[in-house]
Amino acid sequence: MSIKDKVISILAEQALLEPGDIALDQTLDDIGLDSMGLVESIFAIEEAFDISVPFNANEPNSGDFDISSIGAIIDAVGKLVAAQGK
Repeated sequence: MSIKDKVISILAEQALLEPGDIALDQTLDDIGLDSMGLVESIFAIEEAFDISVPFNANEPNSGDFDISSIGAIIDAVGKLVAAQGK
């Protein structure tokens, strides 16, 4: 499974959607994920990829992890995975 497919699968599970219902240009709000859902998704992403996401739940839009869209999240996870050489 690709990084893209795995991230979409995790987000879909948290949002109670089918992966096919999620588009790369959508935001977390678009798919109905609230801040708690985002935190749960971050934990699931960290576990699935064995990475540490630089994410501050109190300030989700600051920092190096871009959550502005589904595509941005996938790109950010891809960079973290690449940086760890996995």
